[in-house]
Amino acid sequence: MTVVTKRSSMTFFSDPSDLLSHRVRVVLHEKGVTVDVVDCDPENVPEEVLELNPYGKLPTLVDRDLSLFEPNVMMEYLDERFPHPPLLPVYPVARANSRQMITRIDREWTSLARIIAKEQTGKRVDTARKALRDSVIATNSIFEEKPFFMSDDFSLVDCAVAPILWRADILGLDLPAKSTVAIRDYCERIFAREGFQLSLSELEQEMRN
Repeated sequence: MTVVTKRSSMTFFSDPSDLLSHRVRVVLHEKGVTVDVVDCDPENVPEEVLELNPYGKLPTLVDRDLSLFEPNVMMEYLDERFPHPPLLPVYPVARANSRQMITRIDREWTSLARIIAKEQTGKRVDTARKALRDSVIATNSIFEEKPFFMSDDFSLVDCAVAPILWRADILGLDLPAKSTVAIRDYCERIFAREGFQLSLSELEQEMRN
């Protein structure tokens, strides 16, 4: 665990291996926010987090007197608190569509990825892996349409999608090259972004070595 001695106004208590913490780190670095990122062991959460978060879990974002403990709320808060560059569309309909897409990603991808990462083996993991793999492959045509996920601009949706795709190998998805060309091109663009590279913890860097 990283020990913080002198803190900026914003602190992010992060699980260095979990994709929900990762998505918030992507937002922080895409925005260029000055923040203390404190890597924590999720099995041994610091006392400070237990005091700040009613659920005592990671991630937890602290900005002065405000404590946030829901990753998607953190992402939207950061987008509003630091408006440039914007990571949600301006118009209400487009913003609603982006929020709904993140909800679908969480239900159809994130939940399965977390089962695989947490349980690692067993029938439930095998079922989750097949469902996630099939779902990702089925979206290849969506990645063909725009440079980013259903958008011409990098957005919070990409911040939710990219950490899952970064973990494709360790999740055992074994994505076939011929049927995921657009997904691979997307990954190459997103993973090369400075904000994404800066968002990676040491554990995440090792995931693709």
